Amino acid sequence: LDGVALDRIQAGQAGGLQDIPGRSSRTGPRADGVESAHRKVGVVMVNPQLSKAGAGRRPLVVGNWKMNGTRASSVQLLSALRSAEPFDSDVSVCVPFPYLGEVALTLQGSRITWGAQDCSHLEPGAHTGDVAAVMLADFGCRHVIVGHSERRVHHAESDQRVADKAKTALSHGLTPIVCVGETLEERQAMQTEAVVKRQLSAVIHTLGHCVSQIVVAYEPIWAIGTGLTATPEQAQAVHAVLRAQLAAASTQAVDMRLLYGGSVTAANASALFAQSDIDGGLVGGASLKANEFSAICRAASAAVHESLGKSKT
Repeated sequence: LDGVALDRIQAGQAGGLQDIPGRSSRTGPRADGVESAHRKVGVVMVNPQLSKAGAGRRPLVVGNWKMNGTRASSVQLLSALRSAEPFDSDVSVCVPFPYLGEVALTLQGSRITWGAQDCSHLEPGAHTGDVAAVMLADFGCRHVIVGHSERRVHHAESDQRVADKAKTALSHGLTPIVCVGETLEERQAMQTEAVVKRQLSAVIHTLGHCVSQIVVAYEPIWAIGTGLTATPEQAQAVHAVLRAQLAAASTQAVDMRLLYGGSVTAANASALFAQSDIDGGLVGGASLKANEFSAICRAASAAVHESLGKSKT
């Protein structure tokens, strides 16, 4: 794969492990990202200017292929996506490990980037079956998903394990896409906010100021692969909570991209992406269909243009 690797460490990304403060020496905001002064009055202080239009956040749409595809179908899908370029948004595909080499070759010269769906929190060594973050960087990966609900549930990944994976990914120049989300039972019990804040607080506590270099994806578990989707208003409410939590931990929260995932389709993408704190999507099944995924990418771009237009009037 000589000549394929990207300039992975972009301006503003983490440099090395020394940039990520240790948990024991952390000062400033509490682990859940809420300053003590704000906690005293029982509210989270939110900058009213934290808007998509004001920040100029470029939309990001990420395809999560999960455990799907073959070598042939992967090339066919990516070729179709390349034919649909250019997209006025950042587009990435997170593919199964065995296809990373094929994807890197197929996307040479494209603005579409690629990534993986998980990485180990450990450095290379005697860890049978694990894949190190540095190995993903060697394949030119830009992103890596950590903490997806399917990993949390089926592989018993704790909040802290997810945070440790994010830390390792950053140390190797990858941008972790940290997933948070509640079950249907937790939503019905009015625990949505508590659950997502708990999940994100572990990441904030572990990364410190480097938390500004991650992408956060809200994926309500009850909407993943079920055909159910949070209403735009439900999704925005959770994204606003997450943005406020990040704002208490980092002055750069206004620039951070928050994605929605959970049965995103071409039919509902525009309404979701029109929300002020939703900056794109983490797309599952629809990312396996070139026409559908392309339409979602264009919906993300259109939402930002509409927001900018409104801000000028």
